[in-house]
Amino acid sequence: MNSYIYESNSLVDTLELGKNLATLLNTGDVVVLSGELGSGKTKFTEGFLTYFNLEDEISSPTFNIVNEYKKDNINIYHFDVYRLEDVSEFYEIGGEEYFENGICLIEWGELIKDALPKDFISIEITKVDENENKRFFNITSHGEKYDKILECLKSFYD
Repeated sequence: MNSYIYESNSLVDTLELGKNLATLLNTGDVVVLSGELGSGKTKFTEGFLTYFNLEDEISSPTFNIVNEYKKDNINIYHFDVYRLEDVSEFYEIGGEEYFENGICLIEWGELIKDALPKDFISIEITKVDENENKRFFNITSHGEKYDKILECLKSFYD
């Protein structure tokens, strides 16, 4: 498990981080996004979708649980599991079946940690009270595969 802290000083920085991570992921990859309301989880996802030219289609999946996007042969699943009562509801919607069929971005994913695959990337987003545009993204790899991806992501900013 490795970690990297990215400092975002603007919405543009947040969008860029999402886009840069998107360049490194493929079908079967899972990213868990955590942070308080308004921390930037959906904006990060918007940046992610920009890489696939899908940024105009984004909407928060709060009421749908999952939004599905498709670009060429890549499926992208954007979950918001905040409203689920417990992990059993995630299983009831067949949530774990999405993991192998596309790239999964899961807002509030810590709420379903027992359903997550063994290997994934977690991103904890922290707002800075003194600066409404500043965020810290604590990006952690869970699994050797994601150690390599994290190293590649860090190289964008070295």
